[in-house]
Amino acid sequence: MNIREVAKKAGVSTATVSRVVNGTVPVSALVERQVRSAIKSLGYYPNTHARTLGSGRSHMYGLIISDIANPFFPDIVKFFERIAVEHGQEVLIANTDYQPQRMQVCVRRMLERRVDGVAIMTSEMDPKLVQLLNKRGIPIVFLDTGHVGPNISNVLIDYVSGIEQAIEHLISFGHQRIAFVSGPPTLASARTRSNAFALSIKRKGLNFRADYMQIGNHRIDGGQSAMAKLLRLRQPPTAVMASNDLTAIGMMREIRAAGLQVPGDISVLGFDDIEISNFLQPPLTTIRVPRAEIGVSAFNALYAANRRRGNAGTEHRISTELVIRESTGLVKS
Repeated sequence: MNIREVAKKAGVSTATVSRVVNGTVPVSALVERQVRSAIKSLGYYPNTHARTLGSGRSHMYGLIISDIANPFFPDIVKFFERIAVEHGQEVLIANTDYQPQRMQVCVRRMLERRVDGVAIMTSEMDPKLVQLLNKRGIPIVFLDTGHVGPNISNVLIDYVSGIEQAIEHLISFGHQRIAFVSGPPTLASARTRSNAFALSIKRKGLNFRADYMQIGNHRIDGGQSAMAKLLRLRQPPTAVMASNDLTAIGMMREIRAAGLQVPGDISVLGFDDIEISNFLQPPLTTIRVPRAEIGVSAFNALYAANRRRGNAGTEHRISTELVIRESTGLVKS
């Protein structure tokens, strides 16, 4: 199988097939669909080494995430990789494990492999590393932490609207003593969620208490530890919101270990809506963050940037919504 047969099947020239395969010159969406359909039906496999030599590009995008063990991130990886394959691109994945020092290792891997763009789906980013990537002319897309500029795009999550919905939901059940367990304060996204919660509490006219703001680590054990501290307060909260669902799972475990019930004694509310949230006992009320949209938006930003290098990047806003299940209920009399 060769490029001439693909061109004949698609009804285009071999140069057009080469442009689609290598991504060197933009073609219309219709022509790209024709070529990719012909490639698929004929079972044509381009020589990736030859593509790299011929175009000067690796046809590979880097994807840096915080924690591969957190179900939130594999969903982003899945959808990012799926659309990348559809566009004839490969993906190099790196994991920071929430450690800023590991970011340097991840970025070095991207540079060594000469990636055509990097999606940084983390909060622990060193500005010097951003400058290093930008200096090489490598398009970047951030999740929440960047500022749009030449070759730099950003995917922004609207945390505020989801948290506002969540607090209104708890108030409707009569809750006034509402606590929050955050992620590590070193993470920008964790700080954003904490700040959004504090502002919303004040806007709703509720009493803001510093001891109702506990720090977790975005993992189950962090949720358990933070919940244990809240339960030891002289006046424990009647409802607790978590910065992510793994934290909420830990909180529920600690509540049960203390001989209490969710939501009979304490209502629990998560953030992210990872798949397991719907299968907990009780199923977790949470704020949904659409990972498919994040992954697709991140890839599209990089793909577009490679077609118009040097131009300003784009900003895409992701909406959140409250998903009501059974872990929240009426305040205990």
